[in-house]
Amino acid sequence: MTKSISYSTVKMVICLIYSMSKWISTYSELLPSIGISLIAASLLGR
Repeated sequence: MTKSISYSTVKMVICLIYSMSKWISTYSELLPSIGISLIAASLLGR
């Protein structure tokens, strides 16, 4: 019983890490422009 639970948990964690790595690889290209716009907004706010 505990083996099947741990297996499903490991599978879920692997799927989570895979989806997060895909998300990071997709949005890492957008992060520099988002950071620049956030810096510009904070500078303009002051």
